[in-house]
Amino acid sequence: MDTNVVDLYQIFSLPRPEGASGGQLRVWRTTTCEKVSPSRRRPAVLILPGGAYRWTSPREAEPVALRFLARGYVPFVLDYSCAPSSFPVALREAAMAMRYIRENAACFEADPHMVIAIGFSAGGHLCGTLGTMFDCPETADIGPAQLLRPDGLGLCYPVAVSWGRTHEESFENISAGEQALRQRLSLDRLVRPDMPPVFLWHTRDDNSVPVRNSLVLAQALEENGVDFSMHIYRHGQHGLSTADEMAYPTYGVPEISWDVTGWLNAMVRFFGEIGIKIRDDGGNA
Repeated sequence: MDTNVVDLYQIFSLPRPEGASGGQLRVWRTTTCEKVSPSRRRPAVLILPGGAYRWTSPREAEPVALRFLARGYVPFVLDYSCAPSSFPVALREAAMAMRYIRENAACFEADPHMVIAIGFSAGGHLCGTLGTMFDCPETADIGPAQLLRPDGLGLCYPVAVSWGRTHEESFENISAGEQALRQRLSLDRLVRPDMPPVFLWHTRDDNSVPVRNSLVLAQALEENGVDFSMHIYRHGQHGLSTADEMAYPTYGVPEISWDVTGWLNAMVRFFGEIGIKIRDDGGNA
């Protein structure tokens, strides 16, 4: 296995916004002496860690990447810019990451038509905006919408709803306190019929990002006819990541939460059902 990091601002010859420190994309991939099959193509996953748009949590980065790598995905983790940067800096960086993955898919033995994005907590909000604002004016110069739109979304205990009980710090940071922008960025108001299919999970007793975020979002997905699967687990603290021994304990979050460990397999199965899985012989599964 090897890893590589690229600076997206350098790749796309774009100036880094003042105050922005992110835009680095890391990829993990297996290395073998020879290809098992020259025509094999794997799905890719863009991972967006949480951290309230204040930082990007390592707990939701490498542990998640390694679990997806073991399931045949090519995983990428974006270290996106957080406060004092606000919208649209992180969204533009996620859009750059999507374009980079697609345009370089062959180098990673990945399929450019099987690129999903998953996000945790505030990273789930970023993932949701990428899946609904891929053709917005703020990303128009990054590339055409078909390169920026993920083929599927995985939203893990996401910050989603800007009104009522939600995660105030995340919305304060991403909107820089602008109320009109805060309302614009509520995911339930951004849902659209042509967005990618969504796998959504949360825990009922999440004490940081209330489960109503996912419940309200799911209602919007249903009302707009978006294909989705939702899993609400009875117990589990916020920030569970893989919820198994791969996710080292931090800030009092337990290393293992047995009730929740099945989420990643369920997500991979959901995306497999819509055709996102390892393919060989010119695209045959």
